[in-house]
Amino acid sequence: MMDIPLAVNDYIRGITDQLSDEKLKTMFRQCFLNTLETTVQQDGDDVFIITGDIPAMWLRDSSAQVRQYLPLAADSLEISGLLAGLIRRQINCINIDPYANAFNKEANGHCYHLDRTERNPQVWERKYEIDSLCYPLQLAWLYWKATGRTEVFDTAFVEAVNRILSLWTTEQTHQNSPYYFERDDCPPSDTLPNDGKGAPVGDTGMTWSGFRPSDDACQYGYLIPANMFAVVVLGYLSEIARDVLSNDELARQADHLAAQIDEGIQTHGIVRHPEYGDIYAYEVDGLGGVNLMDDANVPSLLSIPYLGYCSTDDPIYQNTRRFILSESNPYFYAGSAAQGIGSPHTPEDYIWHIALAVQGLTSRDHAEKQALLSTIVRTDGGTGFMHEGFHKDAPEQYTRPWFAWANSIFSQLVVASLS
Repeated sequence: MMDIPLAVNDYIRGITDQLSDEKLKTMFRQCFLNTLETTVQQDGDDVFIITGDIPAMWLRDSSAQVRQYLPLAADSLEISGLLAGLIRRQINCINIDPYANAFNKEANGHCYHLDRTERNPQVWERKYEIDSLCYPLQLAWLYWKATGRTEVFDTAFVEAVNRILSLWTTEQTHQNSPYYFERDDCPPSDTLPNDGKGAPVGDTGMTWSGFRPSDDACQYGYLIPANMFAVVVLGYLSEIARDVLSNDELARQADHLAAQIDEGIQTHGIVRHPEYGDIYAYEVDGLGGVNLMDDANVPSLLSIPYLGYCSTDDPIYQNTRRFILSESNPYFYAGSAAQGIGSPHTPEDYIWHIALAVQGLTSRDHAEKQALLSTIVRTDGGTGFMHEGFHKDAPEQYTRPWFAWANSIFSQLVVASLS
């Protein structure tokens, strides 16, 4: 959808020259370009990025779809302009409705479903997910670090971060929340119980989420990896506030909220497993309910070093990793074609390419990275692209033939495997 900048082709050539496998070379080029070639709608400084086979822009997906372009942003005006335009669009979306996860390009009233919730003609879907607010803050910080440019930190940005801080503070005591969401004639994972307020929770210091990054409803309201992501981006916000905005009060608010959420994670999010020792739960409710699992979508427990919450050497992370990459995780599947993490969002026995890429990106073992790349290359279903999920025994059976996020994170793994 946009002309490919010369810098992008030069970058691809520099990577593929280091690869020996011809199919991997072809797949890297196709997947690296997929966002630019199929999902970008750019009109001057305004950038709208669809998720692939759905004509709306998710705050999460659009951020993840461009992350592989950050190394080019310092030297390519086209790429830096693309990223800055996307960040501004995302910030404007947050200022329209910070509870929404996906937006229309215009205020046309298009939506996935006529849900019972507050409605806005620019909102495609209003499933509240913590990560929908984390990803744009992460992208803005990464853009600043990659380019040194600060033009995205304008008054609209400050308005948006104040909305985020207010929302996350409100959702620390969810009983005070104005948010509700109900959908008719759907699976239970597509709606919230209790008149759209979700299952009961106790106060923990963490911030509540209605839905997971899969867009499936949380079983328990405190989604641990999403709260970890919030702690990370609040640290980014504190740095931006001090070093760019010269706003010590905003930095103090971000630091205070991060400390409260992190204390909640450490107090309520760690459980003792009889086989694996201390591990992170996926979800808790602050009332004794604990959900031990992991989901392929990021933020996931597998991804927390990739998000920056802890190092890959962290002992609780390593315990958790052993748990979630085993059959103890109800969404870990092992078959004749591959083994890896899937999701309740997709059929049983379907492994996600995103999870395989994240497993490689968080591995300390170069051989494991290479093995995962080989697995990914042979499970493309003959398309040369990534998919959402594929059957563990039959990769030609897959969901979502066009899924730009998966193509982007695969591209990151290829680059990481060379270092």
